[in-house]
Amino acid sequence: MAAAGEQGRRYWRWSKADFFPEPSFQSWRSYGGALAATVPRLRDRLTARSSEAIEAGTLLAESENPLRRCLSWVDLAFLGFGSVVGSGVFVLTGQEARFDAGPAIPLAYAAAGFSALLSSFCYAELATEIPSAGGSFSYLRVELGDMAAFLAAGNILLEAVVGAAGLGRSWTSYLAALIGRDSDALRIHVPALAEGFNLLDPIAVVVLISTSALAMSGARLTSTINSLASVVGIVIIAFVMGVGFAHFDKGNLEPSFFPFGAAGVFRAAAVVYWSYTGFDMVATMAEETKNPDRDVPLGLLSSMSAITVVYCAMSLALVGMQRYSEIDANAAYSVAFAATGMKWARYVVALGALKGMTSGLLVGALGQARYTTQVARTHMIPPYFALVHPRTGTPVYATMAVTLGAACVAFFSSLDVLASVSSISTLFIFALVAVALLVRRYYVAGRTSSSHLRTFLAFLALVILSSIGLSVYYNSGYAGRWPGYVVFGVGWAAGAAGMALFAKQQRTPKVYGVPLMPWLPAMSVATNLFLMGSLGSMAYLRFSICTVVMLVYYVLFGVHATYDVAHSEDAAAVAENVEQGKIVPVSMAHA
Repeated sequence: MAAAGEQGRRYWRWSKADFFPEPSFQSWRSYGGALAATVPRLRDRLTARSSEAIEAGTLLAESENPLRRCLSWVDLAFLGFGSVVGSGVFVLTGQEARFDAGPAIPLAYAAAGFSALLSSFCYAELATEIPSAGGSFSYLRVELGDMAAFLAAGNILLEAVVGAAGLGRSWTSYLAALIGRDSDALRIHVPALAEGFNLLDPIAVVVLISTSALAMSGARLTSTINSLASVVGIVIIAFVMGVGFAHFDKGNLEPSFFPFGAAGVFRAAAVVYWSYTGFDMVATMAEETKNPDRDVPLGLLSSMSAITVVYCAMSLALVGMQRYSEIDANAAYSVAFAATGMKWARYVVALGALKGMTSGLLVGALGQARYTTQVARTHMIPPYFALVHPRTGTPVYATMAVTLGAACVAFFSSLDVLASVSSISTLFIFALVAVALLVRRYYVAGRTSSSHLRTFLAFLALVILSSIGLSVYYNSGYAGRWPGYVVFGVGWAAGAAGMALFAKQQRTPKVYGVPLMPWLPAMSVATNLFLMGSLGSMAYLRFSICTVVMLVYYVLFGVHATYDVAHSEDAAAVAENVEQGKIVPVSMAHA
């Protein structure tokens, strides 16, 4: 933990003590001793749990300066809207309509939106209970422990880097469309590199660095700029839908609304799910919200509802304007308007897409840096990245780290490679968050009896295994046979019903609670795992490689750093103060 005497230290500094302050890294001898004790330390970390008071209270001292509490629910709603609309419809709709869903692309957005809305309910409750900048990372640290939180953190950072890189690449495509060039015209082709990595994109790098620089200037300024830009975006979206439906030709939906079958729709839904990830950025702003108990649920649910409607309507307008087989996968709306004879409208659409993607990058830079800040506060990554600038009230180092990572990826990688990696990480995290909410409601350490815990775990396992089974069955060679759906569907229903009837809830939400408990979180688990199963084998290969790299890092570094922090004298004092009620979470202190 940051000592009180460290407050007021010079922000712009760079030393070994800032990156590796833990005893395990003071010398090669001490590091060797730490490695020799890896097994017992891993066992300790697997059973460790954090608390609301630590995540939203005492860990804040690691940043030395506070994040500024300056946002309302309206700001959060616009941040959610700005981070999503532009990155989804304008980027992935053309690609997925062309290659996976065809005219049924609105149903793919509806399916993904339904799953995302279920997840947003879970996030809303957890964000009011644990109003931390870490979002899902903090929720999992409290309910599922350090290992689950670390895997989520790795995927959070992977999602942050890949998502920003994808937006940066798409920004270049739409800029090319705006000036009447081919979507790859502004990239540098290098034949010697592998397909998918051979179109270098320096413009994406410049855009990423520019938007992140603005985000580092302050949350209040960034939110105001985003709100003004979002109003402009809403006007452009209304124009796109109005003109699109005016040129709607139902013949473009024929002869088959499902040219790739239901499997294509779900495959597209799994990829366009990336379009809905803006709402988890809203959860990371809880620490900077004036009244997180009220503002976070309002901001989350209002933005998600509006976004789902907008996505479905805009994707329908696209496939009504142009036959799916003729859609440009990189700049779909601009080319579709040009095909209807309204060549001038393509510039309005391209400008709107650029605005939307710029807002997405801007808000993403805010949220991604807050995730990174909280992870660094726990020492899973060097605490240097937790430091908050005293003047701007923003985590400058964390923002720079994520931005540089995204810029490197964006320079080389194509959009189709990025989208599948980001989607599987997002779905994995959202499924874990739903499980964490169920654990929070049905298990409290030291209070829940062993019999109640066994009952709950049995039904939770039935929900998870049935959800996995349904996903695997649907994507197997037996997908056309109904008995498997009955078996796994009944298994899921029995698990959810068993929790509702026989597993006693151990905790009541303080302010906002998810309705239809446990059915809604159980459905969130099922939909996220189902969509994960719809992704291709390459997405799983990339996901597996990234997970192995994360685990290697954790064994070599993360487990030792967090073990040292957890067993320091400061940590013991914190635990005693939490137990005695001397330390309370930010939300309670605010109330």
